[in-house]
Amino acid sequence: MRENRNGTLERRIVRELDSLRERARFRALDRLDRTVGVNLCSNDYLGLSDDTRLKQAVLEAVARADAIGSTGSRLLSGNSRQWEDIESEFACFTGTETALFFGSGYAANVGLLSSLLKPGDIVFSDALNHASLIDGIRLSRAERIIYPHCDLEFLARALHDHADSSSARVIVTESVFSMEGDIAPISDMLQLARRYDAELVIDEAHATGVCGPQGRGIAADLGVEREMLAIVHTCGKALASAGAFVCGGGALKDYLINRARTFIFSTAMPPYLAGQIHAALGLARVAESERAHLRHIALALREELAAAGLNSGTSVTHIVPVIVGSNEIALHLAGGLRRSGFAVKAIRPPTVPPGTARLRVSLTSKITLDDTHRFAAAARKFLLQSTFATVAHV
Repeated sequence: MRENRNGTLERRIVRELDSLRERARFRALDRLDRTVGVNLCSNDYLGLSDDTRLKQAVLEAVARADAIGSTGSRLLSGNSRQWEDIESEFACFTGTETALFFGSGYAANVGLLSSLLKPGDIVFSDALNHASLIDGIRLSRAERIIYPHCDLEFLARALHDHADSSSARVIVTESVFSMEGDIAPISDMLQLARRYDAELVIDEAHATGVCGPQGRGIAADLGVEREMLAIVHTCGKALASAGAFVCGGGALKDYLINRARTFIFSTAMPPYLAGQIHAALGLARVAESERAHLRHIALALREELAAAGLNSGTSVTHIVPVIVGSNEIALHLAGGLRRSGFAVKAIRPPTVPPGTARLRVSLTSKITLDDTHRFAAAARKFLLQSTFATVAHV
């Protein structure tokens, strides 16, 4: 603690940190040793982060760039031909009219929703949506209706109850949910949107590069890209780059350039990053064997976890949770698995709802079928040990 201060705020900080520790919710930064074990907590789904072709593309993009920094926001000195070109290319990739780049997925979602929605509008948001979607909605001050996860009956009733409203009505959802590994029923949601004159916004962060034709996402897989009000695709996961694109119509792009504060007031990313994204897109488009491998090992892991009596929830994708409920058990289990050579993290509230603490297994194309066999066996072993250890401690 600092000296010669009132200390009211610092005492509150310490109390809150102590409370987090008591509830097994305290988090700390640690470094992952990439040379040891099997990495199961990475979003590098296509294994491009250490791909020599992508590394070479970055070097070439840096060499070609007039400057290493952007020098300002896109509306000042930070715009460039490279960003305009990659936005056009990404719009073609996603099947939308336009795309606008933001410095992160968080900035994209917050900028999109906080500018698009207004007080008096009604937004229908999945209970398990990502924090960036939640924060964007909160900042908009629109009326919020939180529907239970993927509950179409609840959503239909809520839309029906507000059908006579003159306000804008917008449904917001992830496509692949980051902690569940399941997929939103986009086709059914779109039917509801049509019936009740609502719009649909989807975040494809964990589908980009992995799902759909050429990795173009769930909306592209369904052929409904042009029916979405907006689609957000991030580049920091399967594309092993950074930033995110908000994809949609021309009017939406112009509106965001003029109204999205996270775009207007952010220094542009350096132009060489556009070259990295361009190269990553090219690699992702042709990564059919990697996507097939991911589907194969994900199915095998879910089946083995189920056979071992472990709960992987409603996952149908490359994200496979191991839901244990207790924070303490999740921490014990993660610790035992790390000692056995599996890099995996315990996910606890508030990231997930109370009572649903879990391990979040992120499969990548570098994971082998043998890795999944060994992980399932080790998870069963350490879950039993963790359960006994926690009971004994209590």
